[in-house]
Amino acid sequence: MDFIHVTPEQKRQFDEEGYLIVRNVLDNETISQLIEAGDRLIVSDQRENRQQSNGGLYDGFRNCVAMDDVFLPLMTHPTTFSLVTQLLSPNLSLLTTHLIYRHPDPAGSPETSRMPGWHRDHFVSMRDLGHAEIPRHSLKIAYYLTDLSEPNTGATMMAAGSNQLKEPIDIPDGQVDPETAVEPLLNAGDCVIFENRTWHAGAANLTDRTRKAVMFGYSYGWMRPTDYRRQSAELIEKMSPMQRFLVGEPIDDTQEFNMAGGENPIETWCAEHGVGY
Repeated sequence: MDFIHVTPEQKRQFDEEGYLIVRNVLDNETISQLIEAGDRLIVSDQRENRQQSNGGLYDGFRNCVAMDDVFLPLMTHPTTFSLVTQLLSPNLSLLTTHLIYRHPDPAGSPETSRMPGWHRDHFVSMRDLGHAEIPRHSLKIAYYLTDLSEPNTGATMMAAGSNQLKEPIDIPDGQVDPETAVEPLLNAGDCVIFENRTWHAGAANLTDRTRKAVMFGYSYGWMRPTDYRRQSAELIEKMSPMQRFLVGEPIDDTQEFNMAGGENPIETWCAEHGVGY
């Protein structure tokens, strides 16, 4: 699998601003396949792992990687996964996979509509550690499947530099966004990588189109996934060694105690490309 080295500018931006845009990650065929699978799930009456709010304007499924094989290659996508290993660590687990459809806002909705509102991810760690003590422990890759090249199309807004805040983000009186708010303008196939401390919100969708996205979240290997306990044997059978490692499945039959927990194929892959930890 190809390994993409993070550039100094990418590393600087991610460290200082908390997010990174990567262009042209998904080709048209992959986008079409993902949309076909996503549309099929959204129009279904399946309730297991479904997540809806605002009367169905925000709709989707958690652990979507287990719902259709088309999502599986995104787990170790060659253009983005190597960046994850360098921005976080090769000691990774798959935290979440989330299909999200953001339907158009009702007619007459203001540009200031935010769905969801400004927040940091991984509520349980925020609850337990608080804003001042929370470290970077996870990140997400948001793959966008529809055109978001104009404002107010439902993109995920980022508050640049908010990953460094030690207190809740400040929103000026009379405003709905922090002063550093950025609404990324994206083409279908682009992605945004952002970390757990980066404050973000959903921009208004004033178009007549549904914004479609798939988000893959990764955390340190010692953290517990948020939307699955254990993946099915059928799904594990389809996975590569790196993918099995990400969901906590052993890739060897070593019985002796190992302080590191056993072989880590992601760490080996990074070392083969001159990236050590």
